[in-house]
Amino acid sequence: MKMKWMLWSAALMLGAVAGYLYWYFVGCTSGTCPITSSPVNSTAYGALMGGLLMNVFRTSKKD
Repeated sequence: MKMKWMLWSAALMLGAVAGYLYWYFVGCTSGTCPITSSPVNSTAYGALMGGLLMNVFRTSKKD
């Protein structure tokens, strides 16, 4: 159980870092882009994508 939460936390953190780095290096100079105009939005979106990506690789126990 502890390993599951560690993997989820790592996926969320990696996604958040990737989102922030995307904002920093690519970003949106005009400010009209809904996701990349703000570092908070971009970081939250990256964390969400990291969590969803982790969910794709989740294995379920068979009964």
